[in-house]
Formats: sequence, C-alpha cells, structure tokens
Amino acid sequence: MTPTTDPTSDPKWRPVTMPMPRAEVAPREPASLWRTGSRAFFKDQRAAQVGDIVTILVNTTDSADVENGTTATRTGSETMGVPNLFGLEAALPKLLGSAVSASTLVNASSGSSNVATGVMKRNEAVVLRLAGVITQVLPNGNLVVAARQEMRVNSELRELQVSGVIRPQDIASDNTVPHDRMAEARISYGGRGQLTDMQTPRYGQQAMDILLPF
Repeated sequence: MTPTTDPTSDPKWRPVTMPMPRAEVAPREPASLWRTGSRAFFKDQRAAQVGDIVTILVNTTDSADVENGTTATRTGSETMGVPNLFGLEAALPKLLGSAVSASTLVNASSGSSNVATGVMKRNEAVVLRLAGVITQVLPNGNLVVAARQEMRVNSELRELQVSGVIRPQDIASDNTVPHDRMAEARISYGGRGQLTDMQTPRYGQQAMDILLPF
C-alpha cells in the first residue's frame, strides 16, 4: 500500500465547495461564557440548516404481477343495388358489360380478428444508506436534501444518487430519515464500467432497433 501523505499535495486535488448558511455577525460579549456558533450540549443536533448532513435510508421492495388478455372479432357485409332507376337500369349492362346487374351493383364483406395477451412480472428490492447535504431551506421550513455517492470496485463504478424534500419533524434522533417520508424523491442506482458496457447493446444494434420497422 502507498504511504499516508498529504492529500492536498495530489495534483488532482481540488477544494470542496458546499452550500453554507448565511454568516451571522457574533455580538461582542466579553463577560459572557457563551460563544455564538458553538454547539450546545443540550441542543438538538439534528440537521436543520443549509450545509448540515442527514442520512437517508432507502428500503424499497416493489412487486408487480399484471396479466392482460384481449380478444376482438368483427364481421361486416354490405350490399347495394338499383333495381329501378327511371327505366335506365336496362342501359347499365350496355355501358358496363353484360356481367353487371342493376339489382346487385355492389356487394362487399369484411372481417377482422385480433387476439392479444400481455404478461408483466417485476420484483425489485433496493436497500441503501446514504448521507446527504441540506442544500436549501424552503419558506415553510421543509428541507431540500441531495445525496450522492460513488464507489469503484475494480473497473466498475457504482453511482448512488438521492434527492428530495423532507420535513424537519421526520428526521429521527440519530439524524436519519426514511425515503418514504421524502417528497419529490429521486433515487438512482446505477453505474458504468466494463460489466455495464458488456451488458449494453452496441450503438449500431441500438440504431438498427430504432430504424427497422420489423
């Protein structure tokens, strides 16, 4: 393993910029034992302002079983004729041929049949524990949270992203909040790398799937 060194000496190191609350001017109180901005022993330590960290618990299990069946049959028949038309019906065979009869000028029929069956089964389970940062405090007191985590294993990079709006009342004493208490939740669990690349169709195949009508 490489020795422990100063991480700021790495050429790729960049300082981190995170959303922070507004700076408050501390009043001068020379004779006071209280220091403005310090964390109180009896004060609630749960996340409450911009820049605070809150842990999001994602534990979802989705199961769906849908089966549809459709059967449709239609039959139509149309017949039209002009047996009497001011005596002109006798002239039709001369104009259109001897096979034409005025009493049966048009005789049409149609039929259609459609049978469809669809089955969809899905079973998904996602369990995540992810720390996020409060990025905004809304006027009604709700908190906007954004969490992102990247983890590399060999040549595969896993990306976890969670964002949404939570209530301060839903934050537990251990500074965690479940995902089902999060409004406008956006949960993403994916990745990229050699394994993902092998499971993805080639660009040419994807283009042919879009262009070919069959």
